[in-house]
Amino acid sequence: MPLLVAAMCFLPCQKGAAQEANTDTLMKFVRNLASVEYEGRLAGTDEYNAAAEYVVRTLASYGVKPYQGDWTQWFRVECNQIENCTFNSYINDFDTRSVYVIGKDFSCAGMTGRGYADAQVVFCGYGIDDPSYNDYVGVDARGKIVLCLTGVPNFLPSSVTDQYATLRDKARAAQKHGALALVAVNMSKTCDPDEVQGRVYSGELPHLATFPILQTTQMCGERLMMDEKMPLKEAVEKINFMQKPQSFLFTKKFEINVNATYQPQAVTPNIIGIMEGADPKMNREYIVVGAHLDHVGLQGRTCLFPGANDGASGVAALLEMARLMKEGYKKPQRSVIFVIFSGSEMQHLGSQVFVSNFKPLKNIEAFVDIECIGDGDSLAAMGNMRFPLIWNLMDEQDAQHTHMLVHGYKTKPGAEATIFTTLGIPSVVLTHYNGGNHDHVPSDIPENINRDLITKGATLAYHTVIELCKGYYQGRSPESKRIIFQ
Repeated sequence: MPLLVAAMCFLPCQKGAAQEANTDTLMKFVRNLASVEYEGRLAGTDEYNAAAEYVVRTLASYGVKPYQGDWTQWFRVECNQIENCTFNSYINDFDTRSVYVIGKDFSCAGMTGRGYADAQVVFCGYGIDDPSYNDYVGVDARGKIVLCLTGVPNFLPSSVTDQYATLRDKARAAQKHGALALVAVNMSKTCDPDEVQGRVYSGELPHLATFPILQTTQMCGERLMMDEKMPLKEAVEKINFMQKPQSFLFTKKFEINVNATYQPQAVTPNIIGIMEGADPKMNREYIVVGAHLDHVGLQGRTCLFPGANDGASGVAALLEMARLMKEGYKKPQRSVIFVIFSGSEMQHLGSQVFVSNFKPLKNIEAFVDIECIGDGDSLAAMGNMRFPLIWNLMDEQDAQHTHMLVHGYKTKPGAEATIFTTLGIPSVVLTHYNGGNHDHVPSDIPENINRDLITKGATLAYHTVIELCKGYYQGRSPESKRIIFQ
């Protein structure tokens, strides 16, 4: 074969091969975003803003432009920066105290109050105060610290349990009974019993400004209840089996000191960019691609929640998609709007702000959300129950490129897609399936990312969006399209 012909054959093949996500590039993004520099990317902090600036610089380097001339969409969030917290237990002033370490044995509730408490302890089950089931009957919480369990029992109706689902709910009940602070033992199955877990959202306002709220690991909870009236496991089993409170007074005392700075109206930005479509007839039709950047921050100087999978993996895939679109031969015909959401950890507030302020909503043809694609053994496309056609498109792209999607169960889009689906916008959420216990925990680090999974996930998201940008629904009237996707 002549050299010129061989070169002409080789170049398109090389270009085509470039349409797969690059693992090293993805991991570079993840390592940067999950680094100590950004301190867990808590919305409302300078560190989150610095991470957002990094994302803007990266998108701009790939030819993405600020939407309508401005990258940032600012809005307000609660922000609580926890500078330090100490926690220990003791029997009397002459005994050696058991000292617990933030980041190892416990964390603070995202919206803990600041303050100091040194007092006796009462165990109050699930912390519920309701006429049908009351953990405070038979104990006196006045001037004491309440120890309870996270979550709610499954034998009570939702009309009761919905009022006590969050730590603020439980703290309000404890404060009503005269308690000085709340310590909750984490019973969640989304992390290991010996690992701390962090949350930003702690429940609805008002803020309990001077009421400390801590959450211990399950293993720490076992230590706290050791040598008391009953150990943790027995107390949980008795409550659930007898469906009655098992509250009691401790022999131990707790000492808690929390130093935190609370901002009720901190500001944080969504980042919005656009890559305009190449087809002049279709470039005012939009495919929105989203991922959330914010995570749960840093507590003290030792309790860092890096958020490598939770947040950084999705943002990395979004950035990689922009790179592929710039460098690849498949130029989008419809315009792609890239949205990096803040406030996700506050009930997906950023996506609500975006939708509320995006004027050409009727021009959004589809929304693709990339959520936690770095942990697990396969991928799930959430949305086949509500929007089967867009799910089928992702399934087709998976069959061609990645072979990673699970099948056989019905799902609805959630996460950032929730607000889009209420407007009937075809939506799909790409996320991990059968993931490990790395949900809002310090071990969510780049070293625990499944490199093959994040690469396949980014590749699948890219090919799905490219197909959507070709006019996948072309030929259907807007009315029939919306009906089909209900």
